[in-house]
Amino acid sequence: QADRRVTSGANASHTWLNTWGGRSVENTVGVQLQNDNIQNGLFRNAARQRLSTTRQDHIVESSAGVYVENRTQWAEKFRTVAGLRGDYYRFDVTSDNPANSGVENDTIVNPKLSLIFGPWARTEYFINAGGGFHSNDARGTTITLDPGADIGENLPADRVPGLVRSKGYEVGARSAIVPRLQSSLAVYVLDFDSELVFIGDAGNTEAGRESRRIGFEFANFYTPTSWLTIDADVAFARARFRGGDSDGAGDRIPGAVEGVATLGATVDNLGPYFRAVQLRYFGPRPLIEDDSVRSAQTTLLSARIGYKVTKNLRIALDGFNLLDSEDSQIAYFYTSRLPGEPAEGVDDVHFHPVESRSFRVSLIANF
Repeated sequence: QADRRVTSGANASHTWLNTWGGRSVENTVGVQLQNDNIQNGLFRNAARQRLSTTRQDHIVESSAGVYVENRTQWAEKFRTVAGLRGDYYRFDVTSDNPANSGVENDTIVNPKLSLIFGPWARTEYFINAGGGFHSNDARGTTITLDPGADIGENLPADRVPGLVRSKGYEVGARSAIVPRLQSSLAVYVLDFDSELVFIGDAGNTEAGRESRRIGFEFANFYTPTSWLTIDADVAFARARFRGGDSDGAGDRIPGAVEGVATLGATVDNLGPYFRAVQLRYFGPRPLIEDDSVRSAQTTLLSARIGYKVTKNLRIALDGFNLLDSEDSQIAYFYTSRLPGEPAEGVDDVHFHPVESRSFRVSLIANF
């Protein structure tokens, strides 16, 4: 695929601080705007040489979100955060096949509510609930013909909604009871109305079943000294399709990440130099619905060293994938054929490796 885009946007908000019946109240109104102007092409190729065009599109995706939020301190040990957000999306697709061009609009409104209790012994507890969404590939909202079909074939393709609703529920706690350590633990349930996936080789979008993720996130931020900070996070999610398994394919969600962990350390406030190192781990994940094929794990090590030239000027050197790992950045399981293999192809894992070892120099100015 070839992709070139220009993204622009703006955020604005205003907060009023008031009292109501002796209670502290904050009311916020905000708006968020974004526009993505995209030139995208999907091409058949061999040995990195283009042979033909599957589809080529000019996409303009525009969105506007308006939200209101209320924060109220009802009592010394109890406060709430309530909000309501409305989003509007406009998908404008100009395709090389006029049948797949068009303009579609979609809107969605979502509430949220948080109940926070405490603190007791430097620990507070929370319950969160709310709605959300994910937007789908704009090309799927206007498609009518399958761009991956053979020349001369006009196979119909199903359109997908621009926005897919989700609902989330979460309970947890935040604590600083251990000196110099801040920790948070949350257990959540996240439901999606549909798992929609863009099929890169075909250039169309495939609708999936409803899904549910149940998991936890455990985050820690430790400052044993004034110059050393250690952070350690771990998360796990059990992702499953909902609504039964009538076709016997399985209920796992291909590509859904299960276990993730990060460990990092930062050294600062020791003269003009600063340093940081981070290790990230992504566990194996299912590649097909019955979980009979799984991806390999991915481990990445990165680091930064920098120098404070002045109070407002820093220079930094970042190193990525320092171990030059060839782990997979993303992996799929499907049928393909190499020269000499059977005409019907071979089912196998296809992956894109993480970027090789690389370095970046940054000049950072504050004013």
